[in-house]
Amino acid sequence: MFIMVAGVFTGAHVWEETAAQLVAAGGAAHAVPLTGIDPARPATSAHVGLEAHIEDVIAVIDAVDVASGQEIVLVGHDYGIHPVLGAADRRAERIARVVYLDCGMPQNGVPALAAVPDQALRAQLAERAEAGEREGVLTPPGHGEWERWGSTADVDEAALERLTALAAPQPLGTLFEPLRLTGAVAAVPVTGVLCARNGAGIDQVQRLVDFGDPALAALTEPQVTFFELPTGHWPMLSCPDALADVLLRAAAGEGHRLRPAGDDAPAPAHLRPFPLDVPAFPRDRQGHVDLYVPDGEGPRPAVVFVHGGPVPAGARPRPREWPTLVGYARMAAAEGMVGATLDHRLHDIADYDRAAADIAAGVDLVRSDARVDADRIALWFFSGGGLLTTDWLTGPPAWLRCLAASYPVLAPLPAWGMAGSRFHPARAVGQAGPLPIVLLRAGREAPEIAATVDAFVTAADDSAARLELVDVPNGHHGFETLDAPEETVPALHRAMRSVVTHLTG
Repeated sequence: MFIMVAGVFTGAHVWEETAAQLVAAGGAAHAVPLTGIDPARPATSAHVGLEAHIEDVIAVIDAVDVASGQEIVLVGHDYGIHPVLGAADRRAERIARVVYLDCGMPQNGVPALAAVPDQALRAQLAERAEAGEREGVLTPPGHGEWERWGSTADVDEAALERLTALAAPQPLGTLFEPLRLTGAVAAVPVTGVLCARNGAGIDQVQRLVDFGDPALAALTEPQVTFFELPTGHWPMLSCPDALADVLLRAAAGEGHRLRPAGDDAPAPAHLRPFPLDVPAFPRDRQGHVDLYVPDGEGPRPAVVFVHGGPVPAGARPRPREWPTLVGYARMAAAEGMVGATLDHRLHDIADYDRAAADIAAGVDLVRSDARVDADRIALWFFSGGGLLTTDWLTGPPAWLRCLAASYPVLAPLPAWGMAGSRFHPARAVGQAGPLPIVLLRAGREAPEIAATVDAFVTAADDSAARLELVDVPNGHHGFETLDAPEETVPALHRAMRSVVTHLTG
């Protein structure tokens, strides 16, 4: 028996096609109508909180005859994972598996407000929560506003119109009331279904685990599996057949299992050796910056390498010590430049402002060093750090002679909730003026990231920005340590030569 709970603003109707497929395959399916949202379950009081929705799910669980022998699989999409976990915690002995459908991992004592993807809206709602507001509602999105809640990729126009027409206001109490768990649910097997076009896939989750944060170790337990669907945030609308197949396989215990981090695991990509044999210039640690300085008289131009993310706060070693970043910095030093790596606090999607400040402080520290020519600086960004290029593209200072980026994210991904954020390089590149930009592009990049790079390149072409593309046709995200040296090394040499030329020309 699949018991399915929908996300914000949506009712049982979104599951109709998926439920029909499950039934056709011999299963049983029940979509839970939630109090105060679904027309089948109107509210009986002004206040509707998370507890009411937990009780809605429990009622369905209790209606399943124990003697029937049916295994119960709870499926929570988006906000729906909160009432699912609350119910599973109280009926853990009845639940065979919990499926997290393109949602976060709620924690005890934390309200669903923390999972609202749009950061600006989340801040506004937090103010209302602090003011003690309990009985209001959140107006559902209009037809063109659903992207604030997740990617609508592959949802056809008719389905989107129906989603909008049937959307209901979300009671604020369901977002403000904390989830309370006893811990019993921790024993229930789980499956995560990731919707890649909403911004996260299995590879990205594996990378987070590989960083070594103990908080993520639970994702590698034997009872945890994963599936990935190449679609947006509403797979029950965009690919109900594929979703039904995944749910059936999840119920059978199938799915991808993540590799644990640790001494017995193969070295993760970010800790594998740099593909070039570069001189072992010593590290000079200055605050949150490491400098690699060649011998001889200075001052010299400097290249500051900015890691990507988010990187969990507990990750060890810290990013500035990763072989790839150190390799790049020593490669720059071999060219007569000062190479610099730095740490910044991009631990969560909400941390871009803080990370930007850390980078600015790190650059100031590099420029103030007597061995550095403060008027000849290049910045080189990686991966999710690509969004942090925005401030430097928007009115670049005269001393910034070049900006480089390797396999960067150049526009916020849908699930990041940053539609109104200033961190949007594809919009900022038109203001870069004569600043040279060197972009290393991975030919086998994840589609959702490749789309942001394409948007950036198009905007650069339209604005006549000084963009140089260095393609790695068969390269993956993080190609330095993932792909064959004969594929990547020529691209690294070409990009470094370009950066050095802009610094010394």
